[in-house]
Amino acid sequence: MKNLIKIILLSFIFFFIVFQIINKDPVLFANKEDVVKKEPSIQYGIVVDSFNVTKGIVKKGQTLGEILYANHIDHPKIAEIESKSKGIFDVRRVNSGQEYTVICTKDSAESACYFIYQENPTNYVVIDLTDDVSVYRGKKETTTKLKRSYGEINSSLSESIDELGISPRVSIQLAEIYAWSIDFFKIQKGDAFNVYYENNYIDGEYIGIGRILAAEFTHKNQKFYAFYYKENENYGEYFDEEGRTLRKAFLKAPLDFYRISSRFSRNRKHPVTGRWKGHFGTDYAAPKGTPIMTTANGTIVSASYTKNNGNYVKIRHNATYTTQYLHMSKIKKGIRKGTFVKQGDIIGYVGSTGLATGPHVCYRFWKNNKQVDPYKQKLPPGKPISSNNKEAYIIVKDSLMKIINPIF
Repeated sequence: MKNLIKIILLSFIFFFIVFQIINKDPVLFANKEDVVKKEPSIQYGIVVDSFNVTKGIVKKGQTLGEILYANHIDHPKIAEIESKSKGIFDVRRVNSGQEYTVICTKDSAESACYFIYQENPTNYVVIDLTDDVSVYRGKKETTTKLKRSYGEINSSLSESIDELGISPRVSIQLAEIYAWSIDFFKIQKGDAFNVYYENNYIDGEYIGIGRILAAEFTHKNQKFYAFYYKENENYGEYFDEEGRTLRKAFLKAPLDFYRISSRFSRNRKHPVTGRWKGHFGTDYAAPKGTPIMTTANGTIVSASYTKNNGNYVKIRHNATYTTQYLHMSKIKKGIRKGTFVKQGDIIGYVGSTGLATGPHVCYRFWKNNKQVDPYKQKLPPGKPISSNNKEAYIIVKDSLMKIINPIF
């Protein structure tokens, strides 16, 4: 009898203890399926579960110092931030309309622990205030999806692409890729494009196109192919179906989009003086401020002003070729005698300085110290793909060709 009482008493104590444990922590006895492990919330590489997170937009005229002070960061700390930012982030270049994030404590003090400035959809700057001030850059992970688009041109390339709901960056990139082989001011109805390119996303949100990987452009019933290939880790460019680079030694023109208002001529009536004389250049009309590019690699031999030329830049490309760009509204900062420039670099901006009636750039071209018409010259081609990479390129090219031209 005594043993029975002991058993009953021990059972009662056991079930009492179990009952208390279940009430205190029922999760210990829940089914595994019922337990959902909460993932930590991470923003900009920071676990923010124990913080308050607020976002804001930089207002017009607002400085970084003003934003920081409004978020309870005192002036000595702001001065330390400015000092620690040198060489990493220019605190004076905080642009209106850009997003910023403040991560602060949840207590009544709301002390700022991190400040993040979003430079663009991809890149951001973190100011860490948790201990000693530190400043570093970060980059959001980009997801890329590939897309193929096809269209026929009825008016202009940009209008046709816009009608299809494709990013205008596609038309800009196509113009850059084919800058040496197609005059996009002479494309006609019935021309067509077939393009395979990257679409980039951050956090599931579309941020724009990346690179065009392959293109087929039909112009005057002739097909022009372009395939992107990297010969090394640092540099890639576009080649045709035979492995010849699309990049020539010289661009067709010093502007992306233009209208030829006056061609090279041995005898032309000058629009300002009214005198008949030779016009040893090609005039490209464009709005004031349009960027002017150097048509080839070279060294600047002159960047100055004269009464007739206005603001101008002259570039020596090699022992054979020299080019000159006249009537600029202004020469780009840093462009001076002795500066080396690469093909496509901006050297100035369209204007009408000097002897000119309207905004344009007069492009002059010398071959063996004689001024010539660049449109009548057989200019040197760019380098073809190296023999070491030819076999690998053919494999890449064939795979891309099957995507843009399935019957290949």
